[in-house]
Amino acid sequence: MSVSRISKVSVGTKRLLVGRPSRSDTIGATSLRKRIALPVFASDALSSVAYAPQEIFLVLSIAGVSALTFTPWVGLAVAAVLVVVIACYRQNVRAYPSGGGDYEVATVNLGPRAGLAVGAALLFDYVLTVAVSISAAAATIGSAIPFVQSREIPFAVLAIILLAALNLRGLRETGAMFAVPVYAFLASMTALIVWGLFQVEILGRDLRAESAGFEMVPVDGAELAGLALAFVVAKSFASGCAALTGIEAIHNGVPAFRKPRARNAAVTLAVLGVLAVSFLLGLIALAGRLGVRIAEQPAAQLIGAPEGYRQKTMIAQLARPVFEGLPLAFYAVIIITALILALAANTAFNGFPVLASVLARDKYLPRQLATRGDRLAFSNGIVVLAIAAVVLVVAFDAQVSLLIQLYIVGVFVAFTLGQLGMVRHWTRRLDHERVPSVRRRIHRSRAINAVGFLVTAGVLVIVMATKFLSGAYIAVLAMLGAFGIMRLIHRHYVAVARELDDSSWEVVLPSRTHCVVLVSKLHLPTLRALAYARAARPDSIEALTVNIDTAETRALVREWDRRGISVPLKVVESPYREINRPVVDYVKRLRDQAPRDVVTVYIPEYVVGHWWEQILHNQSALRLKTRLLYERGVMVTSVPWQLSSSDGRAEQARDEPIVGRWRGPEER
Repeated sequence: MSVSRISKVSVGTKRLLVGRPSRSDTIGATSLRKRIALPVFASDALSSVAYAPQEIFLVLSIAGVSALTFTPWVGLAVAAVLVVVIACYRQNVRAYPSGGGDYEVATVNLGPRAGLAVGAALLFDYVLTVAVSISAAAATIGSAIPFVQSREIPFAVLAIILLAALNLRGLRETGAMFAVPVYAFLASMTALIVWGLFQVEILGRDLRAESAGFEMVPVDGAELAGLALAFVVAKSFASGCAALTGIEAIHNGVPAFRKPRARNAAVTLAVLGVLAVSFLLGLIALAGRLGVRIAEQPAAQLIGAPEGYRQKTMIAQLARPVFEGLPLAFYAVIIITALILALAANTAFNGFPVLASVLARDKYLPRQLATRGDRLAFSNGIVVLAIAAVVLVVAFDAQVSLLIQLYIVGVFVAFTLGQLGMVRHWTRRLDHERVPSVRRRIHRSRAINAVGFLVTAGVLVIVMATKFLSGAYIAVLAMLGAFGIMRLIHRHYVAVARELDDSSWEVVLPSRTHCVVLVSKLHLPTLRALAYARAARPDSIEALTVNIDTAETRALVREWDRRGISVPLKVVESPYREINRPVVDYVKRLRDQAPRDVVTVYIPEYVVGHWWEQILHNQSALRLKTRLLYERGVMVTSVPWQLSSSDGRAEQARDEPIVGRWRGPEER
């Protein structure tokens, strides 16, 4: 298959997966309505209620069944933090609607280093969002389908790849695709909680989860009390705060909303807050009524469980008794929950590329991350996120209980620095504002963000104290590594810009130009290179060959003289049969003899039609060009010759005159 055919096939495949490219001036058409923005940006925060309550039960199980009495209070504490954070971000989106999120807030108000710390934290947390959500989806599906339970890693990897492909099609199409499953999840969770509590509280039915009859003992069989119990409760609160992840994505995605963007984003945040708090508290209440037992070590802690018992997720344990006699409803809840958990990663696939593009524009990440793809999405950022998430899923065996220990550290670093930055923002506004009504609004906003700073800072301290040794240290090291790498990238870009913008440098034209045409054999590519070099009208021109075989070199010199080529041919000896070093040394000598001259080296190259032909040809030319590019005052020019296997050569008639072809003395 020719190169052009391969190219056409690859382009066709790309169009099938991604779609036709969109014009840059149609980017406004990708703006989202609130009803589409909710599933696009809030699916992570909404779906986290499918595993955040379970994590509260899981951690409390360490202290035994008696510790489960704390679950309602832990749930209320998490809900209170969620309400505070939602209220704070409603202030943020109005003050900074440009899409930079907490990164922009911290950079403007606390300085570049604080902003970069937020950027590093959020980037890593977005990767974890994908890994945790997809792994939770695999676990949920596995609770109903044993085939998936034993193959969670391949399932998760395929889901990430599929999600990345969908996002590469563009924001508006992705939002439309995800709207139906997100709203189906809202309906299924509402039905599960309302119908379950209605049966228990109003109809008086004795609904019991499959694990309700098991006796749960503490880890290592020792009842915890005092400080040890307080530590476990605090750790359960830290794990439950996973319900807050994804809130910041709405702030980062404000530019994707339809106008008025800030107002629509604030409304979406309010709706998200109501739904997330309702689902969180509703699931905890229902799980308590049905006696759900979720253990960290089910084989050792659950007494009375049948042999070979595989612990199911909380959602599966709740849905089966609530919808007893309605198997279709049970499987619908499981499938929809798994689907929304998989799609929850879409929040990261929208937030990560946007944040990465902002960091790239500020020269903290490679510039390629700031460019939009064919469908006006930040394609490079989407691909980078997918690769990083796959690495985490494979490294941690798609286990939510392991990944959750790394989770939420980054997001609460961003929350804390972002709220501190907002307090400083409102304080600066007060210094310049004199209108009483406006000052009252600013005072109120500053008070909200001050409370948010105190709350999120407190949660961050609890998270670090309770989860650091359990795996949070990995997240801290990763964020510190990202912070250091981004600073190095920024330093490089600044140094390059300073070097290229040096106004003291004066343009000095070369005194003369000297052309060197590399010759291996006297064939058509060599004659074309000679013709092109002569057409450039240099001050001097010569051909150069390297003697690695004496007999072939002598034959070349005789043929050169016989054809009467006026360009002098110079032979460079190579006792060790090297080609690159003698050529580079010769060019260096020319530069040393006339430092103000420019040397242009013409290298004939084959244009081939098959990938395996590329391996057989042009390797010496490629290595030589690489060496010459590092030499000052040396220009390298490739002279292409299309072989018959290339489409360009095949379509060319043999009697068609070749531009720049060499004419011998007999033709002149």
